[in-house]
Amino acid sequence: MTETAKPLNSPAKVLFASLIGTTIEFFDFYVYATAAVLVFPALFFPSADPTSALLQSFATFSIAFFARPVGALVFSHFGDRVGRKATLVAALLTMGVSTVIIGLLPSYAQVGVWAPLLLAICRFGQGFGLGGEWGGAVLLATENAPPGKRSWYGMFPQLGAPAGLFLSSGAFWVLLHFMSQDDVLSWGWRIPFIASILLIAVGLWVRLSITETPEFQGAIDRHERVSVPVVELFRRHKRSLLLGTFVGLATFVVFYLGSAWLLSYNVKVRHMAFLEALQIQIIGAVVFGLFIPVTALLAQRFGRRETLIGVTIAIGLFSFLLPVLMGAGDSGIFAYAMGSMVLIGMTYGLIGAALAAPFPARVRYTGSSLTFNMAGIFGASLAPYAATWLQANHGLAFVGYYLLASAVITLICILLSGKDEV
Repeated sequence: MTETAKPLNSPAKVLFASLIGTTIEFFDFYVYATAAVLVFPALFFPSADPTSALLQSFATFSIAFFARPVGALVFSHFGDRVGRKATLVAALLTMGVSTVIIGLLPSYAQVGVWAPLLLAICRFGQGFGLGGEWGGAVLLATENAPPGKRSWYGMFPQLGAPAGLFLSSGAFWVLLHFMSQDDVLSWGWRIPFIASILLIAVGLWVRLSITETPEFQGAIDRHERVSVPVVELFRRHKRSLLLGTFVGLATFVVFYLGSAWLLSYNVKVRHMAFLEALQIQIIGAVVFGLFIPVTALLAQRFGRRETLIGVTIAIGLFSFLLPVLMGAGDSGIFAYAMGSMVLIGMTYGLIGAALAAPFPARVRYTGSSLTFNMAGIFGASLAPYAATWLQANHGLAFVGYYLLASAVITLICILLSGKDEV
């Protein structure tokens, strides 16, 4: 009797599965970022000083970035030992449960200090789940890619970030459009968190329908799996891990200066209406998404490393425009938002394939996940907090210097990386 061959994943199924998962994960992640600006300072961190309350809220926002490498270590161990599919399902569930629980938490007025503590625990859960999601989603796409198409396939899970940003900002925009601000602050903010359970159900259905990636299946067939992937990673790939972490630095800094920090600056410093601030972010998410495939095509034409070098130089030059545009009124703010989103799309679209490139299949989940999430610690965890503090104490020019420093560090690490390492 002839053995029935395992069905292969169709390109459409692979790309949709990688996209839907990251969309859900980033929706959950950004719903928190939006609420951290608009809602949480008042409900979980009451203070006579609004800036102090906002900084405390951003501190819990940063917890997720420290949780992400922990999640990356745990989930990627099983991703490189058991397989990409099962690990991605577990990561999605972890993120989803944490997000739904946030929507059910009591406020500071109801339970006192337990409220911010429970919020911090749930935020850790969000970061833990996302730490396992991103690397697996990128590998699901790139390990199914035909020759010469890795940059193109690798940009599909990256599209989940602008899609998640668009949906999370849009959710709060809809709430504020049809509800009073008091009702949103009272109970309406909970709706996006709880409603994410519907997206999770769709994501699980899609993820459970796919088969293992050909490259990882090949590693199984050749008995190439290692007992403890992280040990081999630090033993044989320390250089790639270190350089990859800082290759991703500028991506995260420009990302969170153009999203979470800009939203807080518009609402808390410029006293822009919530709806107007969210509209800027929604438009920006569309621009962000449009430039991801544009850059993937450029990478196929000119090379991923060369394109990433050009984009990083552009981020460094853009840092000099930051204080000029941010100080030029509404039109300048809008120009800064759109300019940053163009650059975010161009760098974010490449970073997935770039960080996965140096690692062999047997440790690729662990390697790509750790580099991405360590870059998140150095580049994103403190970006909204640091930019808020720098702006309040030294002015907008120092926020620009902060962005410039990240671009210089990233450029140096790209240049130190070999042709096959980015």
